[in-house]
Amino acid sequence: MEHPLVQLARLTIETYLKEGKSPPLPRQLTQEMQARAGVFVSLHRRHALRGCIGTFAPTTANVAQEIMRNAVSASTEDPRFSPMTTDELADLEISVDVLSAPEPVRSAADLDAKKYGVIVKSGPRRGLLLPDLDGVNTPEEQIAICRQKGGIANNEPVDLFRFTVTRYH
Repeated sequence: MEHPLVQLARLTIETYLKEGKSPPLPRQLTQEMQARAGVFVSLHRRHALRGCIGTFAPTTANVAQEIMRNAVSASTEDPRFSPMTTDELADLEISVDVLSAPEPVRSAADLDAKKYGVIVKSGPRRGLLLPDLDGVNTPEEQIAICRQKGGIANNEPVDLFRFTVTRYH
């Protein structure tokens, strides 16, 4: 059985793809849904990434709204993929990551690829990577991917931040 946060993401995606609009906000929000935090919604089909969009800081009134907004974006606006169709719903795997507030760190020595997500920032550009991703085993790999995502060259000075997530399936 899926966690209620994942159920909300699934309901939002299904409703949006079938009706072109998001469902109403649930009347009863769980305690987790009432909090304010950044949220990432990740979509997989047959163990392959199908979409992932999120926010590292809260942009809405609560986690429920954050999930609903990012679920629609992950399914229809991830620039790496074409928008999802209703034919893809049957085997869609969804995970929801609720992020802690980012904290600055001095170097890669303060990171752990399994425990911490990373934000790499250089001026207005930044890249973010969630923790504990398949194929990403070291902080150096996380930083390199973040640099690539943010369009930040390997020789540019950066500010590093780490965060934890609570991942729901």
